[in-house]
Amino acid sequence: MWNATVANLTLMALGSSAPEILLSVLETVGGLGQCPGELGASTIVGSAAFNLLVISAVSIYAVNEANDTDPERDSSVPVGVKKIYDMGVFSITAVSSIFAYLWLWYCLLDQQVSMAEAWWTLGFFFILVLMSFGADRYKASQVKEEVEDDKPVIEFSAMDIYRTLINEKNG
Repeated sequence: MWNATVANLTLMALGSSAPEILLSVLETVGGLGQCPGELGASTIVGSAAFNLLVISAVSIYAVNEANDTDPERDSSVPVGVKKIYDMGVFSITAVSSIFAYLWLWYCLLDQQVSMAEAWWTLGFFFILVLMSFGADRYKASQVKEEVEDDKPVIEFSAMDIYRTLINEKNG
């Protein structure tokens, strides 16, 4: 079962942070038994801060009237404004982002990360994914009920779509 919310929170996050994670692991494994270096952790925190702040700022700046020319756009929203349709998942990830930085600050107050803090941090990630998945499924059930009330839904399998495309191409 594929879920875009879970994929974005896991695969996309892992893929975009893979270089920093690999650098941190190599630094840690290379210096076992020694005082840990600052490079790995600093790159992870710096990359996360860049993603949260700079990429968000550029995305917000890019939303303007000149770029809002999609013919299938929601006409109930003013031109140049983007609407967040799934506030549940957005709210969970926004609150979790703020919590993550507060948790990082708390963990580093004593300049050490205990095993308990490390395990809690890993657990918080799974809680985030589960809560976001639940919010996504709830929103999907609400949309499904609205669609069932309004009009029938025609479902196609990937094979049906593929056959239709082949038949259209062959004439």
